[in-house]
Amino acid sequence: MAGVKKIPMRMCIGCNVMKPKKELIRVVKPKEGDITLDFTGKMAGRGAYICRSAECLEKAAKSHRLEKSFSCRVAPEVYEVMRNALSETDGNS
Repeated sequence: MAGVKKIPMRMCIGCNVMKPKKELIRVVKPKEGDITLDFTGKMAGRGAYICRSAECLEKAAKSHRLEKSFSCRVAPEVYEVMRNALSETDGNS
């Protein structure tokens, strides 16, 4: 029993499915600065998690879930940067 390590779970803001934290990408909003993708999972700031799929990003964008998570307006350019970063990581996995 003592050897069992608990896997941290997080909910994707796109598909609302609980998944292991390592399978998701953290979207972070620092106190000052713009919303960015945090591939390390260690940046300071408010975080939300999203699957490594463009489909989940589109769902989150369409339903304004990032705006709800961070209580602020998210510029369309932020989603574009995130789409580009996701398409770059798709080739690596």
